[in-house]
Amino acid sequence: MRGIAQWSARMGFALMLGSLLFTGDGCRRTETTKTYRIAVVTKALDSEFWLTLKRGAEAAAREHPEVEVVVLAPEREINIDQQVALLEDQILKKVSALIVAPAGAAEVIPVLQRARASGIPVLLVDTDAPWPEKLSYIGTNNRFGGRLAGEYIVRALGGQGKVAVIRGILGVAAHEDRVAGFQEAIARAPGIQLVTIQPANSERALAMTVMENILTSHPDLRAVFATNDQMALGAMEAIAARNLTGKIILVGFDATREAVRAVKAGQMHAVVAQHPFEMGRRAVEAAIRVLRGEPIEKHVDTGTTLVTRENADEFLREGESP
Repeated sequence: MRGIAQWSARMGFALMLGSLLFTGDGCRRTETTKTYRIAVVTKALDSEFWLTLKRGAEAAAREHPEVEVVVLAPEREINIDQQVALLEDQILKKVSALIVAPAGAAEVIPVLQRARASGIPVLLVDTDAPWPEKLSYIGTNNRFGGRLAGEYIVRALGGQGKVAVIRGILGVAAHEDRVAGFQEAIARAPGIQLVTIQPANSERALAMTVMENILTSHPDLRAVFATNDQMALGAMEAIAARNLTGKIILVGFDATREAVRAVKAGQMHAVVAQHPFEMGRRAVEAAIRVLRGEPIEKHVDTGTTLVTRENADEFLREGESP
């Protein structure tokens, strides 16, 4: 009888342990089950700007346990075909929503249309595109940012002198708008002459080469506007190589920490600050509201600030993420 009792006790303990393990596993499954999967597809992840946007998107996801966010990008901003392939793959995987920084409107919009036809909501971040079916654009007013850069250069030059623009990939709306805003600002100063606009595809090394060529062609150049910080930093290196640091006004766009530190050090004069952490965070928050059937704004302006030596320290202290 004692043997039967011991056997019964052991069986009861085993059944209880099995029940606890099953319940615990069930709890873990419940805790990790994701209701929504949101894909954020940027132009690249090769710079501080895009990595900060990624952190913002991931921070928003952490506030919502039912949401999984995956951030994807081609190797370089110029690899538009890679971005298209990534988007097509996410459509096949039936993601809940897409947040996209389109690398090229002509190539990307047809894929976004297929996403919408499949019932996938699409929001644009950082770079807008002329596509009526987007649910929202979350990002900077790039035209206004370009005007800020142009107005700064006009003031710094006293309304006189030759200037150049080093810009991102042709056809990308963000860079088109920045150039257009810059041209609007300098058009008000008849003494400012825009001698060239050269693409450097948002790449630092290429911008350095482009800047070297511009300095050779225009030795009396007095200012440069680069439509992102990667290109501004490349231009800065070319200017330094000719011992022209501080003699040529240099303005960038993005306000990465490296660029802001360069402003503080006097190697650059100003940068137009975007807020990529807020872009990523607010884009994911907007996508979640869409998936819940809640209304969202058609355009979310994440802000624009001109950073100079006077406010560089303040901007560095603020940072972009908690």
